Amino acid sequence: MPAIRLLSPRLANQIAAGEVVERPASVVKELVENALDAKADRVEIEVEQGGVKLIRVRDTGSGIAEDDLPLALSRHATSKIADLDDLEAVASLGFRGEALASISSVSRLSLTSRTEGCDAASRVEVEGRDMDARLSPAAHPVGTTVEVRDLFFNTPARRKFLRTEKTEFGHVEECIRRQALARFETGFTLRHNQRAIQSLRPAMTPLDRERRIGALCGQQFIDNAVVIDAEASGLRLWGWVALPTFSRSQADLQYFFVNGRVIRDRLVAHAVRQAYRDVLYNNRHPAFVLYLELDPANVDVNVHPTKHEVRFRDGRLVHDFIFRTLHRALGEVKPQDHMHGAVAQSLSREAGYAPPDAHAATNGGERNGGGAAFSAYGGQRPVAWQAQDQMAFYQSLNGGGGTQQGGSAQAELGVAEAPPITASVQPMPTPPQTGNEEPPLGFAIAQLHGIYILAQTRAGMIVVDMHAAHERITYERMKVALEAQDLKSQPLLVPVTLAVSQREAGVAETHVEELQALGLQLERMGPETLVVRQIPALLRGADTEQLVRDVVSDLMEHGQSDRVRAVTNELLGTMACHGSVRANRQLTIPEMNALLRDMEATERSGQCNHGRPTWTLVTVGELDKLFLRGR
Repeated sequence: MPAIRLLSPRLANQIAAGEVVERPASVVKELVENALDAKADRVEIEVEQGGVKLIRVRDTGSGIAEDDLPLALSRHATSKIADLDDLEAVASLGFRGEALASISSVSRLSLTSRTEGCDAASRVEVEGRDMDARLSPAAHPVGTTVEVRDLFFNTPARRKFLRTEKTEFGHVEECIRRQALARFETGFTLRHNQRAIQSLRPAMTPLDRERRIGALCGQQFIDNAVVIDAEASGLRLWGWVALPTFSRSQADLQYFFVNGRVIRDRLVAHAVRQAYRDVLYNNRHPAFVLYLELDPANVDVNVHPTKHEVRFRDGRLVHDFIFRTLHRALGEVKPQDHMHGAVAQSLSREAGYAPPDAHAATNGGERNGGGAAFSAYGGQRPVAWQAQDQMAFYQSLNGGGGTQQGGSAQAELGVAEAPPITASVQPMPTPPQTGNEEPPLGFAIAQLHGIYILAQTRAGMIVVDMHAAHERITYERMKVALEAQDLKSQPLLVPVTLAVSQREAGVAETHVEELQALGLQLERMGPETLVVRQIPALLRGADTEQLVRDVVSDLMEHGQSDRVRAVTNELLGTMACHGSVRANRQLTIPEMNALLRDMEATERSGQCNHGRPTWTLVTVGELDKLFLRGR
């Protein structure tokens, strides 16, 4: 075996560069983070040939003193932490002291800086060949400029792995997008090959922030976004989450920031997926821009050199907070909140614009989450309408075709049904003429092909898929009824024995109370053996072994599990589907209006249980365009 020897500084820096400097975008990320840590209110980025030939980052930050310039290019030299206590509560984006040294080892780098109160600036230059820093005077305003030329000129093997100029610049642009989303108070300018690509002024007001979000993520995202802001247990989550109907075919519009740092975390991703679970269409991905703020001492950012990963000290608390906040925000969205996005989508269609993601244009969104539900006639809903027509509608559905199977299933499983209240059918109400009394989904005027309800509003025409809408209403009511009864356990006539790993058996033994709350009774009968004695009564026909394995896996991964609730909701969704009004079921005008009013009062009524949209808006302008009116 060869003798052990110390690596040269140059080789050590190049090894570190393999972790930190993957491509030009990695260099831009490190330099921009340094500028933001220096409290710059404006950052200018200029690149040539995708960043391979030149990367220049200018900032208006506090600058670097002349004596510190050579030291700034040394490994493990930083002004951001000084001892272990600082490392355990990192508040800055950078802290490792490796970025500039790693970049300078694979490029020709010059750093020019001037501090406040200093008469002149200084420049330090270094090349990867010899790593000797050369200091000289220079002219420069307060702040710092870093120039990186000929990236990977001395490591040809790394350069071969770079993609085309367009691809590399795309990564640079995405990097700047993330930093601009993270720091609204900072202005950003991006130029590529002497051409201006992006120019963002500081966004200090809520309106300016929305404009920046629209510029970076697309105006359709902001038109279809729910604004959230929640605090609990020392945590704050705020930002924008898109409606389920503005889903994406890939996870390309998901930005999550922890104390201003963009991260990719499995715990966060799981919490978001869980919040969107029963409102998202198959194989679709939600869109969001979210910011989590917490005490820096409660999150460890020293996990990976790229600093994209973090570790929370109380991951279960963070997961539960994110899930509950998003779940509540999506549940509070009502049709009247969708109207803003629906009108925006219609205006886009009027202009002949085709959204890049077809499903995203299926339905509209909303400007702000929550909001009080509109009543059928504005401020006060008539008692006769709420108590008679609405219940008569459900009584007629329960007695009509296609509902007996669902009703019997509900009775068998002990899920409460709507109370039968007799009522007389009333004629179609005359739509009020005053501007403030129209309900969000308008008034029904006809039924089309026994499938769709047509409703008239001031904005135009609402088209409702009556089966999808009634399915969501039934599903939400069944969930509420089940919550009131809690999950009841049922002993197994023949207990199920599972062979598991020692770790899985230990987790099951440790979380006995949590499992009992889910309706599961497990016993550890050996080092690698579990026995299932009770399961939730509602899931007596489910695959017990697979259910228990999934629950234990969740407990190992996230410290909690919602598998039982997920399987239960899936069963309720199937029952609601079979128990909902079927196609070709002829409804009267009062029955149609009763369904519209219930949609306005039901959580998540914009989507059915499978994530399909339940209604859409066709504006008067779109109708005029079809018939060439006004031309």
